[in-house]
Amino acid sequence: MGNYKELIVWHKSVDLVTEIYSYTKYFPKEELYSFSRSSISIPSNIAEGHSRRSQADYIQFLKIAS
Repeated sequence: MGNYKELIVWHKSVDLVTEIYSYTKYFPKEELYSFSRSSISIPSNIAEGHSRRSQADYIQFLKIAS
């Protein structure tokens, strides 16, 4: 497999994180954490799954990301 940074879905998920951060920057701190944490988990799970040795592990991380 190639680099996860070449995946369109990874780029779109990073764009989504950026957009969510821009929309939620004025939210109360207690609400901001849950939004930011959940949004950043999408590209993080894609990247982590991509680094796994087996395709089954990779697919599992993609399911978690979705």
